[in-house]
Amino acid sequence: MPNWRDRRSLPATWQRCDTGILPLWWERLCSQTSPQSAALYAAGLFTEDRRRPIAQWFNPAFNAALLVAPETSPEWPVQRFGIFYAPPNAGFTRVHSAPHEWHPRKPRESPTEDEAFHAAVAEAERFLQVEMDFV
Repeated sequence: MPNWRDRRSLPATWQRCDTGILPLWWERLCSQTSPQSAALYAAGLFTEDRRRPIAQWFNPAFNAALLVAPETSPEWPVQRFGIFYAPPNAGFTRVHSAPHEWHPRKPRESPTEDEAFHAAVAEAERFLQVEMDFV
C-alpha cells in the first residue's frame, strides 16, 4: 500500500461530504432506470441511506460526485464496498475496481471491514486524480 505522503492531494473542487448520501445519486440512477429498479440497486443503498461507513465527494463546479459505500445486502456472507461515479452533469456508473470485500462472520480476519473500506477510499481518490486529468 502506498505511503500517505506519496499521494497527490485531491483537486480543490472536490469536497468530502460523508454525512448523508446526496440526492444526486437517486436522481441520476432514476434517469437511467425506473424508480423500481433504482430502489433495488446495490441492496437499496440509494433509497434508505442506512449503511455505513461511506465516503463521498462532490464537485459543485461540475455537478459530479463519487461515492464509496457497501453495495451488498447486509445478510450476505461476504460484504463488499462499491465505488460509484456520477460524471459531470449527467449519468451514473459503478467504477470497476479491485474487490474491496470482508467477511462479517470473521471480523478479526484480514481483510477487516475497516481495511476494505480504507482500500476502497484510496482507490476512489486515485480515480478522482485520473478523472480530473480528463475533465
